Amino acid sequence: MESAAVQLDGSVMEGGGQILRVSAALSCITGSAIKVTKIRAGRSTPGLRPQHLSGLQLVSDLCSGSLQGATIGSTDISLTPGKIQSGNHTADTQTAGSVCLLLQVALPCALYADASSQLCLKGGTNAEMAPQIDYTLKVFKPIMEKFGVHFDCDVKMRGYYPKGGGEVLVTVNPVKELQPVVMTERGNITKIYGRAFVAGVLPYKLAKDMSTAAVRTIRKEIKELYINIQSHQEKDQACGNGNGIIIIAESSTGCLFAGSALGKKGVYADKVGIEAAEMLLRNIRHNGCVDEFLQDQLIIFMALAKGTSRIRTGPVTLHTQTAIHMAEQLTQAKFTITKCEDELSSNETYIIECQGSGVSNPNL
Repeated sequence: MESAAVQLDGSVMEGGGQILRVSAALSCITGSAIKVTKIRAGRSTPGLRPQHLSGLQLVSDLCSGSLQGATIGSTDISLTPGKIQSGNHTADTQTAGSVCLLLQVALPCALYADASSQLCLKGGTNAEMAPQIDYTLKVFKPIMEKFGVHFDCDVKMRGYYPKGGGEVLVTVNPVKELQPVVMTERGNITKIYGRAFVAGVLPYKLAKDMSTAAVRTIRKEIKELYINIQSHQEKDQACGNGNGIIIIAESSTGCLFAGSALGKKGVYADKVGIEAAEMLLRNIRHNGCVDEFLQDQLIIFMALAKGTSRIRTGPVTLHTQTAIHMAEQLTQAKFTITKCEDELSSNETYIIECQGSGVSNPNL
């Protein structure tokens, strides 16, 4: 029985690739066909980039779907999903397009397969405008486990801008249904640690400089904790040249926050370290339970879960509002955002609550 495709405007709100990731994944899981128009209409290079194209092809492959309009620069696509297939799936951006964004679109789909899936994702592991793979492993993955999501991620090769060449192997176990998650108590920050890296021809000293500058910046605000940022020279497991840093803070209640930055030509290493440290501090100050990057990544899982999720956050980002908008159009989930008025909240603390749609896995 062919029902009419859900029409989605790809230029609304954040107007970027995230609309495609959330809508394609939900189309695959709910079985609703979608038609997305005006894709990335306001961007300097409108339409699909290699990153988005390989993500859509991966989802279409996962759900034996039929995908129309899937070419670089295309501003309109249609996806008609079929049955979600477990087993091996490969996606290659053939650029430094982020493997973490490929995982964002594929992971929810693979949870609704009939058995475990192996995803071989190729591209950039530590890329601009996307979570670094270290973030996916150290922050995203542990919080996902609260929803009942279990995946393993083996980083075979790291890849950087502009070449890419990174590769991760992800094994995803299916679920019957997702558990709702409540994270409303931040507690105290108990640990701060991280990783500064250089790869390729870049000197090890850059890693040390990033780390030292980051520690110095955090020290100004958080005096009592030992900050352990390790420096790494990536050897055989890296393709191309790159440098970057990720710093993670852990709270007494198990909340995780991160700040990260990547080196660019002509930017001093200490500036990269300071940028990551300031990002981390900004995400701790608001007394929420998730950082600004995890916030929007959780929306699709809250929407699919069976029951009510509540997440305490800092300012609600445009990415999050966009994900909510898409989730409400494609599922029965209902979201509400309320301002926190307790004594611990800054004037920018909110609770995102979701009555999940309770999608259960018909293939298990």
